[in-house]
Amino acid sequence: MKIFITGGSGLIGQYLNLELSKNHEILTQYFQHTGNCGNYNSVQIAINNYSEIERAFKNFQPEIVIHTAAVSNAEKADQLPADEVYDVNVNATKFLAELCKKYNSKMIYTSTDLVYAGYRGSLLTEEAKLIPISLYAETKLMGEVKVRETLENHIILRVALQYGIGQNHTRSHFQFVNEELKAGRKVKLFTDQFRSALSLKESARMISKLVTKDVKGETFNFGGIERLSRYDLGKAICGYFNYDENLIVPTKLEDSSALYKIADVSMNVDKLKKLGIVSKSFAEALEEIIAK
Repeated sequence: MKIFITGGSGLIGQYLNLELSKNHEILTQYFQHTGNCGNYNSVQIAINNYSEIERAFKNFQPEIVIHTAAVSNAEKADQLPADEVYDVNVNATKFLAELCKKYNSKMIYTSTDLVYAGYRGSLLTEEAKLIPISLYAETKLMGEVKVRETLENHIILRVALQYGIGQNHTRSHFQFVNEELKAGRKVKLFTDQFRSALSLKESARMISKLVTKDVKGETFNFGGIERLSRYDLGKAICGYFNYDENLIVPTKLEDSSALYKIADVSMNVDKLKKLGIVSKSFAEALEEIIAK
Protein backbone atom coordinates (compact mmCIF):
# COMPACT_ATOMS: atom_id res chain seq x y z
CA MET A 1 0.00 0.00 0.00
CA LYS A 2 0.94 3.66 -0.29
CA ILE A 3 1.33 5.08 3.22
CA PHE A 4 1.94 8.71 4.18
CA ILE A 5 3.63 9.04 7.59
CA THR A 6 3.56 12.41 9.34
CA GLY A 7 6.10 13.13 12.06
CA GLY A 8 8.46 10.71 10.35
CA SER A 9 11.52 11.94 12.23
CA GLY A 10 9.87 11.55 15.64
CA LEU A 11 10.31 8.86 18.28
CA ILE A 12 7.69 6.52 16.79
CA GLY A 13 7.93 7.93 13.27
CA GLN A 14 11.46 6.70 12.60
CA TYR A 15 10.53 3.18 13.68
CA LEU A 16 7.48 3.35 11.41
CA ASN A 17 9.78 4.31 8.51
CA LEU A 18 11.91 1.25 9.18
CA GLU A 19 9.00 -1.16 9.60
CA LEU A 20 6.47 0.01 7.01
CA SER A 21 9.03 0.44 4.22
CA LYS A 22 9.61 -3.33 4.29
CA ASN A 23 6.26 -4.10 2.62
CA HIS A 24 4.78 -0.77 1.54
CA GLU A 25 5.56 2.35 -0.46
CA ILE A 26 5.98 5.17 2.02
CA LEU A 27 6.21 8.94 1.95
CA THR A 28 7.44 10.28 5.27
CA GLN A 29 7.10 13.90 6.37
CA TYR A 30 9.45 15.74 8.72
CA PHE A 31 10.05 19.36 9.66
CA GLN A 32 13.11 20.41 11.71
CA HIS A 33 15.06 17.18 12.11
CA THR A 34 15.70 14.75 9.28
CA GLY A 35 16.20 11.67 11.45
CA ASN A 36 16.22 8.62 9.18
CA CYS A 37 13.72 10.18 6.75
CA GLY A 38 16.55 10.91 4.32
CA ASN A 39 16.82 7.16 3.71
CA TYR A 40 13.27 7.07 2.33
CA ASN A 41 10.90 8.92 0.03
CA SER A 42 10.39 12.01 2.17
CA VAL A 43 9.27 15.65 2.28
CA GLN A 44 10.40 18.46 4.58
CA ILE A 45 7.24 20.45 5.34
CA ALA A 46 5.74 21.97 8.48
CA ILE A 47 2.61 19.97 9.31
CA ASN A 48 0.59 23.20 9.39
CA ASN A 49 1.84 24.42 5.99
CA TYR A 50 -1.46 23.37 4.47
CA SER A 51 -0.80 24.20 0.83
CA GLU A 52 2.45 22.19 0.77
CA ILE A 53 0.94 19.31 2.73
CA GLU A 54 -1.91 19.09 0.23
CA ARG A 55 0.54 19.27 -2.68
CA ALA A 56 2.51 16.32 -1.27
CA PHE A 57 -0.71 14.47 -0.49
CA LYS A 58 -2.12 14.97 -3.97
CA ASN A 59 1.12 13.93 -5.67
CA PHE A 60 1.53 10.78 -3.58
CA GLN A 61 -2.15 9.74 -3.34
CA PRO A 62 -1.81 7.67 -0.14
CA GLU A 63 -4.20 4.89 0.72
CA ILE A 64 -3.41 5.32 4.42
CA VAL A 65 -2.17 8.27 6.47
CA ILE A 66 -0.50 7.59 9.81
CA HIS A 67 -0.59 10.90 11.63
CA THR A 68 1.99 11.10 14.41
CA ALA A 69 3.19 14.71 13.91
CA ALA A 70 2.45 16.85 16.95
CA VAL A 71 3.76 18.99 19.73
CA SER A 72 4.44 15.67 21.36
CA ASN A 73 4.50 16.01 25.13
CA ALA A 74 3.26 18.15 27.98
CA GLU A 75 6.62 19.81 28.68
CA LYS A 76 7.07 20.95 25.07
CA ALA A 77 3.47 22.17 24.89
CA ASP A 78 3.85 24.25 28.04
CA GLN A 79 6.89 26.02 26.59
CA LEU A 80 4.99 27.21 23.50
CA PRO A 81 2.13 29.67 22.97
CA ALA A 82 -1.17 27.84 23.41
CA ASP A 83 -2.44 28.89 19.97
CA GLU A 84 0.64 27.36 18.33
CA VAL A 85 0.08 24.06 20.13
CA TYR A 86 -3.60 24.15 19.14
CA ASP A 87 -2.72 24.86 15.51
CA VAL A 88 -0.33 21.91 15.24
CA ASN A 89 -2.27 19.38 17.33
CA VAL A 90 -5.84 20.29 16.40
CA ASN A 91 -6.08 22.39 13.23
CA ALA A 92 -3.48 20.37 11.31
CA THR A 93 -5.16 17.14 12.37
CA LYS A 94 -8.52 18.41 11.12
CA PHE A 95 -6.96 19.47 7.82
CA LEU A 96 -5.36 16.05 7.31
CA ALA A 97 -8.68 14.37 8.07
CA GLU A 98 -10.31 16.59 5.43
CA LEU A 99 -7.63 15.59 2.91
CA CYS A 100 -8.24 11.92 3.71
CA LYS A 101 -11.94 12.40 3.07
CA LYS A 102 -11.29 14.31 -0.16
CA TYR A 103 -8.83 11.76 -1.55
CA ASN A 104 -10.50 8.64 -0.10
CA SER A 105 -7.65 7.75 2.27
CA LYS A 106 -7.80 6.06 5.65
CA MET A 107 -6.41 7.89 8.68
CA ILE A 108 -4.67 6.36 11.68
CA TYR A 109 -4.31 9.07 14.33
CA THR A 110 -1.99 8.65 17.30
CA SER A 111 -3.52 10.16 20.42
CA THR A 112 -2.28 9.54 23.98
CA ASP A 113 -3.17 7.59 27.11
CA LEU A 114 -3.01 10.95 28.94
CA VAL A 115 -6.51 11.82 27.72
CA TYR A 116 -7.83 9.57 30.52
CA ALA A 117 -8.58 10.65 34.06
CA GLY A 118 -5.57 9.41 35.99
CA TYR A 119 -7.45 8.72 39.22
CA ARG A 120 -10.24 6.42 38.02
CA GLY A 121 -8.52 3.08 38.63
CA SER A 122 -6.31 0.80 36.61
CA LEU A 123 -6.55 -0.98 33.25
CA LEU A 124 -8.97 1.54 31.80
CA THR A 125 -11.16 0.60 28.85
CA GLU A 126 -11.79 2.85 25.86
CA GLU A 127 -15.05 3.96 27.51
CA ALA A 128 -13.34 5.26 30.66
CA LYS A 129 -13.66 8.86 31.82
CA LEU A 130 -11.66 11.36 29.76
CA ILE A 131 -10.17 14.26 31.73
CA PRO A 132 -6.97 15.56 30.11
CA ILE A 133 -5.21 17.89 32.56
CA SER A 134 -2.39 19.24 30.38
CA LEU A 135 -2.57 21.43 27.28
CA TYR A 136 -0.86 18.63 25.37
CA ALA A 137 -3.41 15.98 26.34
CA GLU A 138 -6.33 18.38 25.85
CA THR A 139 -5.26 19.20 22.29
CA LYS A 140 -4.67 15.53 21.47
CA LEU A 141 -8.21 14.76 22.63
CA MET A 142 -9.53 17.66 20.55
CA GLY A 143 -7.66 16.10 17.63
CA GLU A 144 -9.62 12.90 18.24
CA VAL A 145 -12.86 14.84 18.09
CA LYS A 146 -11.91 16.52 14.80
CA VAL A 147 -11.01 13.17 13.23
CA ARG A 148 -14.33 11.60 14.26
CA GLU A 149 -16.34 14.61 13.08
CA THR A 150 -14.60 14.79 9.72
CA LEU A 151 -13.88 11.26 8.57
CA GLU A 152 -15.60 7.91 8.95
CA ASN A 153 -12.62 5.90 7.68
CA HIS A 154 -10.33 6.39 10.65
CA ILE A 155 -8.66 4.61 13.54
CA ILE A 156 -7.65 6.42 16.73
CA LEU A 157 -4.86 4.96 18.86
CA ARG A 158 -4.45 6.08 22.47
CA VAL A 159 -0.73 5.46 22.67
CA ALA A 160 0.91 4.42 25.94
CA LEU A 161 4.29 5.50 27.29
CA GLN A 162 6.95 4.49 24.76
CA TYR A 163 10.25 2.94 25.76
CA GLY A 164 13.34 1.86 23.86
CA ILE A 165 16.27 3.48 22.10
CA GLY A 166 15.36 6.55 20.06
CA GLN A 167 16.76 6.82 16.54
CA ASN A 168 19.18 9.70 15.78
CA HIS A 169 18.16 12.86 17.71
CA THR A 170 15.18 11.31 19.56
CA ARG A 171 15.44 10.05 23.13
CA SER A 172 12.97 8.28 25.41
CA HIS A 173 12.79 8.49 29.20
CA PHE A 174 13.88 4.84 29.24
CA GLN A 175 17.07 5.88 27.45
CA PHE A 176 17.74 8.65 29.96
CA VAL A 177 17.29 6.26 32.90
CA ASN A 178 19.57 3.67 31.33
CA GLU A 179 22.31 6.24 30.69
CA GLU A 180 22.13 7.60 34.24
CA LEU A 181 22.28 4.15 35.84
CA LYS A 182 25.12 3.07 33.55
CA ALA A 183 27.08 6.14 34.68
CA GLY A 184 26.47 5.24 38.33
CA ARG A 185 24.19 8.19 38.99
CA LYS A 186 21.07 7.98 41.13
CA VAL A 187 17.65 8.28 39.48
CA LYS A 188 14.36 9.15 41.14
CA LEU A 189 11.51 7.03 39.77
CA PHE A 190 7.84 6.99 40.69
CA THR A 191 6.54 3.87 42.40
CA ASP A 192 2.90 4.96 42.23
CA GLN A 193 2.41 6.15 38.63
CA PHE A 194 1.31 3.40 36.26
CA ARG A 195 1.24 3.07 32.47
CA SER A 196 0.87 0.30 29.88
CA ALA A 197 4.36 0.93 28.53
CA LEU A 198 5.04 -0.24 24.98
CA SER A 199 8.36 -0.58 23.17
CA LEU A 200 8.98 1.54 20.10
CA LYS A 201 9.71 -1.55 18.01
CA GLU A 202 6.45 -3.15 19.09
CA SER A 203 4.52 0.05 18.31
CA ALA A 204 5.80 0.00 14.74
CA ARG A 205 5.12 -3.72 14.30
CA MET A 206 1.62 -3.44 15.70
CA ILE A 207 0.76 -0.49 13.45
CA SER A 208 2.17 -2.46 10.52
CA LYS A 209 -0.35 -5.21 11.32
CA LEU A 210 -3.14 -2.71 11.89
CA VAL A 211 -2.85 -1.15 8.42
CA THR A 212 -3.86 -4.50 6.91
CA LYS A 213 -7.06 -4.79 8.98
CA ASP A 214 -10.47 -3.88 7.59
CA VAL A 215 -11.41 -1.66 10.53
CA LYS A 216 -12.76 1.87 10.61
CA GLY A 217 -14.44 4.29 12.97
CA GLU A 218 -12.79 2.72 16.02
CA THR A 219 -10.70 3.89 18.96
CA PHE A 220 -8.18 1.53 20.53
CA ASN A 221 -6.03 1.54 23.63
CA PHE A 222 -2.56 1.04 22.19
CA GLY A 223 -0.21 -0.27 24.82
CA GLY A 224 1.60 -3.20 26.36
CA ILE A 225 0.00 -6.08 28.20
CA GLU A 226 1.39 -5.21 31.63
CA ARG A 227 0.70 -2.43 34.13
CA LEU A 228 4.07 -0.93 35.01
CA SER A 229 5.46 1.96 37.03
CA ARG A 230 8.58 3.87 36.06
CA TYR A 231 10.17 2.25 39.13
CA ASP A 232 9.36 -1.17 37.65
CA LEU A 233 11.04 -0.12 34.41
CA GLY A 234 14.13 1.06 36.27
CA LYS A 235 14.43 -2.16 38.28
CA ALA A 236 14.17 -4.21 35.10
CA ILE A 237 16.94 -2.16 33.48
CA CYS A 238 19.15 -2.81 36.51
CA GLY A 239 18.40 -6.53 36.35
CA TYR A 240 19.22 -6.92 32.67
CA PHE A 241 22.35 -4.72 32.68
CA ASN A 242 23.54 -5.68 36.17
CA TYR A 243 23.44 -2.10 37.43
CA ASP A 244 23.31 -1.30 41.13
CA GLU A 245 19.62 -1.29 42.06
CA ASN A 246 20.41 1.01 45.00
CA LEU A 247 20.89 3.80 42.44
CA ILE A 248 17.11 3.88 42.00
CA VAL A 249 15.47 6.23 44.49
CA PRO A 250 11.81 5.22 44.94
CA THR A 251 9.66 8.35 44.82
CA LYS A 252 5.97 8.98 45.46
CA LEU A 253 4.11 11.02 42.88
CA GLU A 254 2.20 12.86 45.60
CA ASP A 255 5.49 13.96 47.21
CA SER A 256 7.02 15.22 43.97
CA SER A 257 7.00 18.63 42.33
CA ALA A 258 5.55 17.16 39.11
CA LEU A 259 3.16 19.61 37.50
CA TYR A 260 0.77 16.93 36.21
CA LYS A 261 0.23 14.24 38.83
CA ILE A 262 -1.34 11.46 36.79
CA ALA A 263 -1.37 8.36 38.96
CA ASP A 264 -2.71 5.62 36.71
CA VAL A 265 -3.55 5.56 33.01
CA SER A 266 -2.77 1.88 32.52
CA MET A 267 -5.06 0.55 29.81
CA ASN A 268 -7.09 -2.54 29.04
CA VAL A 269 -5.99 -3.65 25.54
CA ASP A 270 -8.54 -6.45 25.01
CA LYS A 271 -10.21 -4.60 22.15
CA LEU A 272 -6.95 -4.53 20.21
CA LYS A 273 -6.27 -8.17 21.11
CA LYS A 274 -9.52 -9.16 19.39
CA LEU A 275 -7.94 -8.04 16.11
CA GLY A 276 -5.03 -10.41 16.78
CA ILE A 277 -2.70 -7.54 17.64
CA VAL A 278 -0.87 -8.20 20.91
CA SER A 279 2.46 -6.85 22.12
CA LYS A 280 5.30 -8.95 23.40
CA SER A 281 5.72 -9.10 27.15
CA PHE A 282 7.86 -6.41 28.75
CA ALA A 283 10.61 -8.98 29.40
CA GLU A 284 10.63 -10.12 25.76
CA ALA A 285 10.63 -6.57 24.42
CA LEU A 286 13.43 -5.54 26.79
CA GLU A 287 15.56 -8.51 25.69
CA GLU A 288 15.10 -7.40 22.08
CA ILE A 289 16.23 -3.84 22.92
CA ILE A 290 19.28 -5.15 24.78
CA ALA A 291 20.19 -7.60 22.02
CA LYS A 292 20.73 -4.65 19.68
